[in-house]
Amino acid sequence: MTTASPFFLDEVLFVVLPYLAFIIFLLVSIRRYLTQSFTFSSLSSQFLENQQHFWGLVPFHYGIIAIVTGHFIGFLIPREVLAWNSQPLRLYVLEISAFVFGLLTLVGLVSVIVRRVTVSKIRMVTSRADWVLFGIFVVQVLSGLYVAVFHGWGSSWFASIATPYLWSLLTLNPHISFVTALPWMVKLHVVCAYVMIAFFPFT
Repeated sequence: MTTASPFFLDEVLFVVLPYLAFIIFLLVSIRRYLTQSFTFSSLSSQFLENQQHFWGLVPFHYGIIAIVTGHFIGFLIPREVLAWNSQPLRLYVLEISAFVFGLLTLVGLVSVIVRRVTVSKIRMVTSRADWVLFGIFVVQVLSGLYVAVFHGWGSSWFASIATPYLWSLLTLNPHISFVTALPWMVKLHVVCAYVMIAFFPFT
């Protein structure tokens, strides 16, 4: 019995999977918008219990918007990020801020999940696909926090390693050499992001 080589697995996870994820996201989103546009909403859960919904979503939204914005900035202007991080104090401020926003995201996410589990009216309108997405999201946030704690200075290595890899995907000339040597938890964080993108239109 033969097993897949590490190189083959890296090719699947960091070349095939990202393109497949974005294709699925686009095709399913377009099909769903054309045939089931009314499903692009979470208004039902908001109306069913708006106050608890508010306290769950406020930290989640603040946290996730800040984290996604930080990743986007690192992707667009990596040199400026590295220049900012050249001063230790500024690097510490950025890293600590990112970790705090990650914790906010986790607190909000847990609150939303607990609400979905404990409130029968909300549980009834939560699909299996929603639960799968929540599970993926939990793994994504926890792996991100783990990376922040045990593989520090993530803003710097994202700008210097992940950004060139992502640009290589965008230019249809993927170079997985940027990511193959990364720790396994970082790889899990990246793969989870692709899986989430692919699965999101189904929820």
